[in-house]
Amino acid sequence: MILTVAPTGPVAMKADNPHLPTSPVEIADAVAEAYAAGAAVAHIHVRDEDQRPTADLGIARRVMDLIAERCPILIQLSTGVGLSVPFAERAELVELQPEMATLNPCSMSFGRGEFRNPPEDVERLARRMVDLGVKPELEIYDTGHLDACLRLRDRGVLEGALQFSIVLGVQGGMSATAQNLIALVDRLPADAVWQVIAIGRANLELTAIGLALGGNARAGLEDTLHLGRGVLAPGSTPLVERAARIARDLGREIATVESARASLGLVTHAR
Repeated sequence: MILTVAPTGPVAMKADNPHLPTSPVEIADAVAEAYAAGAAVAHIHVRDEDQRPTADLGIARRVMDLIAERCPILIQLSTGVGLSVPFAERAELVELQPEMATLNPCSMSFGRGEFRNPPEDVERLARRMVDLGVKPELEIYDTGHLDACLRLRDRGVLEGALQFSIVLGVQGGMSATAQNLIALVDRLPADAVWQVIAIGRANLELTAIGLALGGNARAGLEDTLHLGRGVLAPGSTPLVERAARIARDLGREIATVESARASLGLVTHAR
């Protein structure tokens, strides 16, 4: 089971949970703690000095370098960044050549905003990621998003075993139910690698269901700010530890960085 930590995200602020890391040093420290708790992948959003989501390449490079100084975890940059950041700026992040980056296949309503991913731009970004050896993680928020990814595969834009994140609970996407998760898992290609990302209250339940179904897991303050009702999580590490504990109770081994790299078929980039 590959365990990913998502320490920051594009939405929450320190006012929501004071343990949310937003500076490069805070993010790198949070990732290193999660690595020690079993995380093999770090899903990274970066913020500017005002805590706003940014695609600034200098900040992103600084975060990547600080993480690499602290631990050998695999880095996955988010090209979702934030709703206010133009697609062209978001796409530039793959030029930093992380091992992985997210690829969002469709535009959608996202809470009270709009998450714009025009089809031609998505395909152009997918091709650039392949050229650079950056593994796309396909974030699907609804059933039609899976179909869009499969069309890219069928046209030869995406090759090899596809890697999916099934995101549940975002307003504008699928609701966070076991039925929705199972329906999508049943439609994935047989060789696909996947994880469930359940936002908010359903995080624990659907993470456990996803692990029981054979998927991977993601944990961290991006997905839920709480350990329980009314109890703020004191960082991402307790959430990572909880996911690892569930996996072990289900008889699942936790992947090392080396085994995760092999399972995901990643290219090694010099930093």
